[in-house]
Amino acid sequence: MAKVFPHSQRPVLDPFVSLEKETFTIWMKSLVCQTNGCTVFDSNGDIVYRIDNYDKKCSSKVYLMDLRGRVLVTIIRRKRLQIVGCWYGYRWNPDANEEKPWFQVKTYRRLICMGSFACQVTVGFDKYWVVKLSSKQAFRIVNIDREVIAEIAGLMQVKQKQLSSGISLGDDVLTLVVEPHIDHSLIMAIVTVYGLINYKL
Repeated sequence: MAKVFPHSQRPVLDPFVSLEKETFTIWMKSLVCQTNGCTVFDSNGDIVYRIDNYDKKCSSKVYLMDLRGRVLVTIIRRKRLQIVGCWYGYRWNPDANEEKPWFQVKTYRRLICMGSFACQVTVGFDKYWVVKLSSKQAFRIVNIDREVIAEIAGLMQVKQKQLSSGISLGDDVLTLVVEPHIDHSLIMAIVTVYGLINYKL
C-alpha cells in the first residue's frame, strides 16, 4: 500500500537540491547590454541563474538572481587585512533587517602555506574549500573530508563544444558539475565569489 502523508507532513522538495548529479553551463557574460556578469544554463539549456552587475567589474556587492530577476543571494565584500579577502552571502529575506550571513568565504591569495587551497568557505558549522587545479579556469569545491561536491572546468576540459542548437562555445564558457544532495544555489554563490576574485565579474 502506498504511504499517505498528512498535508502538514508531506515532504517538501527543495528546488535547489537534486537527487542526481547536475551539470550547468556558465557563460561569463550578462544578457543585459553594457553590464558585467554571467548567465547560467541547466542541462536542458534553460537559464536558471544570472548576475547582472550594473556598477563595475569586481563590485563589492553582487546579486545572484533567477531567470526572472528575483534575488536569491546577496554577496557582499568586507575589507579585512590585505592578505585576506572576506565575502559574505545572505539569502534573500525582505523581512529581515539584520540577517545573519548564510555563508562566508575567505581568500588567502598571498599565503604560500595554503598551497592549492584558494578559499575557505564556512556555512554554519560546515566548512568547504575551493581547490585550484592545473588549468587556469578549473577548480573544485571539497568538503572537510576532501570529497568533491562540485567541479568547474573550462571549455578545453569538456567534450561538448556546441550547444544543442549548434552554437559554438567560446573560451568564456565554463562547465559546472554539482554532486547529488548539494544546494546548487550555494555552489553557484561560491562560484560567483571565485569569479569576482579571478574573472572580475
